[in-house]
Amino acid sequence: MSLAGALYNAYSGLTANARNASVVSTNISNATTESYGRRELVLTPGALGTTGGVRTLGVFRNVDPVLISDRMVSDARLGYANSIHGFHNGLENTVGESGTLGSLTDRVNQFESALLTAASNPSSAQRLEMVATTATDLARDLNSISDHIQATRLTADTEIGRQVTRINDSMKRLEQINLDIRSAIAHNGDTATLEDERQKILDDISEFVPLRVVRRDFGEIAVFTMNGGTLLDGRAQELGFDRSLTVEAGDTVAGGVLSGLTLNGNPTSVSGNGMFAGGKLAAQFEIRDVIAVEKQATLDGVARDLIERLGSGGPDTTLGPTDPGLFTDSGFAFDPLNETGISARIELNGLVAPGSNEVWRLRDGLGAAAPGEVGDSRLLQGIATALTQANAPASASLATASRGFADHISEFSSDASGDRVRAENEMSYQTSQNTALSELVLANGVDTDQELQTLMQIEQLYSANAKVMTVVDDLLERLMSI
Repeated sequence: MSLAGALYNAYSGLTANARNASVVSTNISNATTESYGRRELVLTPGALGTTGGVRTLGVFRNVDPVLISDRMVSDARLGYANSIHGFHNGLENTVGESGTLGSLTDRVNQFESALLTAASNPSSAQRLEMVATTATDLARDLNSISDHIQATRLTADTEIGRQVTRINDSMKRLEQINLDIRSAIAHNGDTATLEDERQKILDDISEFVPLRVVRRDFGEIAVFTMNGGTLLDGRAQELGFDRSLTVEAGDTVAGGVLSGLTLNGNPTSVSGNGMFAGGKLAAQFEIRDVIAVEKQATLDGVARDLIERLGSGGPDTTLGPTDPGLFTDSGFAFDPLNETGISARIELNGLVAPGSNEVWRLRDGLGAAAPGEVGDSRLLQGIATALTQANAPASASLATASRGFADHISEFSSDASGDRVRAENEMSYQTSQNTALSELVLANGVDTDQELQTLMQIEQLYSANAKVMTVVDDLLERLMSI
């Protein structure tokens, strides 16, 4: 080998080592950066017919696309589980743990206890006031739970709009990154940084929808949902959704009040095996249109049962067929055809409201013309008996078995707790699976110990190449001095 060839080989080695040191230092500095793919410098020997040396082909981004794809699907499942758990946890907190002070079951117990206490001394205005107060507290508790359910539906509707906007913006950004990568490849540029940014965007939205990424020519990607919905393939597709300013108990997509999801203007499904099922986006639709609606219907059935037990035909014989009973629909008699949302409208009859100075009607009847015998406890006992009597509910939202009012309340409270426990178990499972997959992805990332060892090798190789150049320089000096 000639001195010029040896000098070239050493120079190419120094150049490659300098580039490799830059790559390794970048790896170390981004060891904890999410969505960062570990870089490796790709080298090749000099072409045949040359003096040798080493050539740099480029920087390779070392990732496992299959593992990343599995983790992104897990992100969506975890997002779904977290959202569903959040709803059930919030409802349980609003209903209250059975038996605890201030819970829904406690309100019923206090109302029943106040009735029995007043029945033991019906002449006591203070005890009658306590009946009115506990009845008002029970009605208001039903109101607050209903308000919470509808507020949760509105929150879900707002969150859907936010997620749709974010997905659309992300797809437009990915479309531009595809073009940038295509251009970089055409000019033999480095695409690793652009690929990192692209992966970060995918990671950011993977909790909303289960994503499937397909590689295309020239470094581009296409993005689909796991059930076949197209988000990006050449051009970004557009999701559509119209946010609602308010959500009432009777508002539904089928009724034309609430918006569904569209893809390029065409309706698309987010439930079951729908194109956009399985992620946080689907969970918000599930909460707004299914779970919360079912809970509202059950609560309305409970409120209706309370109204009808103590209404016309009940223990108060002073009531006419169209008179509002002890509990009313915003002050009016309840209409069985207007059950939806009754739990938000139920209230104690204003005739016996606390502080009305007419609480004697609890003892003598709402339709009584004047106070009766102060020692007559029959109506108070009748109200207490009506609450505990096992009746077949008129509402289709309740189980058909005959139950007392307290049993309906207890079942509603137990269901809230049971749903929360089941959702929590599912969330724990999905969290464990997601953590395991995330750790596997990180295991393929930057190992700082390995990178430091590589730096030490680079230092040795750098010194060796520098030594060759020193020797060649010395030899050239000797030749020039002859």
